[in-house]
Amino acid sequence: MTSHDGEHDGEHDGEQDAEQEQDAEQEPDLSARRRAAALGADRILHRWSQYAPLTERLSALAEAASGIVSPDEPIDMYGNAVVARLEDEVASLLGKEAAAFFPTGTMAQQVALRCWAGRTGNATVALHPKAHPEVHEGGALSVVSGLRTVYPTREPRLPTAEEVRDFEEPFGTLMLELPLRDAGFVLPTWEELEEVVEAARERDAVVHFDGARLWECTAHFGRSLSEIAGLADSVYVSFYKSLEGLSGAVLAGPRTLVDEARTWRHRYGGQVFQQFPAAVAALLGLRDTLPRLPDYVTHARVVAEALREGFAAAGVPWSRVHPEQPHTHQFQVWLPYDCEVLTATSLGQAEETKTQLFGRWFADGPPGLSVTEVTVTEAGLVWTADDVKEAVAEFVRRIPG
Repeated sequence: MTSHDGEHDGEHDGEQDAEQEQDAEQEPDLSARRRAAALGADRILHRWSQYAPLTERLSALAEAASGIVSPDEPIDMYGNAVVARLEDEVASLLGKEAAAFFPTGTMAQQVALRCWAGRTGNATVALHPKAHPEVHEGGALSVVSGLRTVYPTREPRLPTAEEVRDFEEPFGTLMLELPLRDAGFVLPTWEELEEVVEAARERDAVVHFDGARLWECTAHFGRSLSEIAGLADSVYVSFYKSLEGLSGAVLAGPRTLVDEARTWRHRYGGQVFQQFPAAVAALLGLRDTLPRLPDYVTHARVVAEALREGFAAAGVPWSRVHPEQPHTHQFQVWLPYDCEVLTATSLGQAEETKTQLFGRWFADGPPGLSVTEVTVTEAGLVWTADDVKEAVAEFVRRIPG
C-alpha cells in the first residue's frame, strides 16, 4: 500500500486510444503513413473512424445529423441547445440528477475530484497506479488541481474491499476506473464492486467512477447503466472511445455538484463557444453504437479464445490473452518477441494480405515481452473463429526466426 504525490509511472501508450496518439507526431512520416494505411485493410477487427479522411468524416456526420436534430434546431452557444440535450440524455441514462458536458475527460475528472475535495475537506484521492490520471495526464491532478493520490493496491486489478477498508491513511474520494484499461480492461464482479463502494462509504469517502468505457460494462456486470452508475456519487463518461464520437465527455452526479463543476469548467477554459459537431456525434453514438456494444463484447470472447488456440497451434512458445475471457470488447495480447518486430510483422501482414489482426505493439514487463490491445467492433463481427486462427497462423509465420 503506497502513497503517491504527483509522480506517475510511464506505461505503454495504447494504439487503441486516440488521445494517446500524441506521440504520432514524433514518428517518422513513413511509419505513420504505413500504420494509417494498414487500418484500411479489407479485413480488420475494428475500423477506426478517427482515421477516416476529414471530408469523409464531415460528410458522414452531416448526413446522419438529420436523424438526430431537426432542420430548424438552433445552434448551440456556450452549452445550450443540442449540448444541453446531450447532457439531459446522459443524466437520464446514468440515473443522475444532472450532467455537464466537457471538452475532455481529463478536465471533467480534474473538476470532479477537485469539487469533491472541497466538499469532503480532504484533497487525497485513492485510485490505482495504472488509472488514467496517473499514467496519461502528465500529473495534472497534483500539478494543476493540487490533489494528492494514494494507492490501496498495486496489483493489476481494482482494489478489494479489504484493501480499501484497511488502507492506512484517510482519503476523501475513491476513484475507480471501469474498466481498468492499462491492466487489461479488467473489471471486478458486481458483488466485489458493491463491496468496494461500501468499504469507501464506511470511511466517509465519496466514490467517483472513471467511466470512459463504462458503456460496455453492462454485459459483464449484468446490470443497466443506471444501476452501475448508481453505486457512485459521480461518474465521467467519454464519447470518442467506445461510442466513436468526435470528442468530449460528460460529468454526471448530484445537481449541486454539477452546478459547481460548471463554474470550474469555465475556470479551466472549458466553456467552449460552440460544440455542436461533438454533441451531435455523441448523440449518434448513443443511438447507433451503444445498443451494439453487448454484441461486440460477446464476439470479443470468441476472438480471444480463437487467438489463444491459434497461438498454441502455431507453436508459439508462450502467449497470453488477458483477461482469459474478456470483460469488455477490448483485451490484451502478450507475446515473447520484440515490440518493433511484432509491429513490423503486423504492418506487413496488413499491407500484403489486406488483413489486419493486430496494430501496434509495446514493450512491457521483462525484456523481450510485448503487449498489444485488441478491440472488436462491427467490422470484427464477420470474423469466425477459423478466420482468426487462419490470421494468427499467417501472423506467426511472418515473425522473423
